[in-house]
Amino acid sequence: MIEIIAITLWVGFTAYAIWYFTSAKHYAPLTPSEAGLLWKIHKQTAKCDSKRWREIRRGRKIVGFACECGFRYMQKRPIVAGTPQPVVKQSATTIYQKLHRA
Repeated sequence: MIEIIAITLWVGFTAYAIWYFTSAKHYAPLTPSEAGLLWKIHKQTAKCDSKRWREIRRGRKIVGFACECGFRYMQKRPIVAGTPQPVVKQSATTIYQKLHRA
């Protein structure tokens, strides 16, 4: 009897942990220019006539925007997701120099 209870508790705990780490999210910060760009995209896709938007903040960080039309956007990311790594691009002169050294 105790084995069935222990197995049931472990299965329940594992299921809860999987659900938590895949669905729990936190607010990800945006720059003011990113928020403005997202608002412009909203205006174009929704055919919105609003003239202004306001920042939505959590603490000192901007996490989204609210449009005059009532639309709200908040940037959220799963808890287990790390910070996106910046894309490093090489200039054409760097590639040219590497090709001619060999």
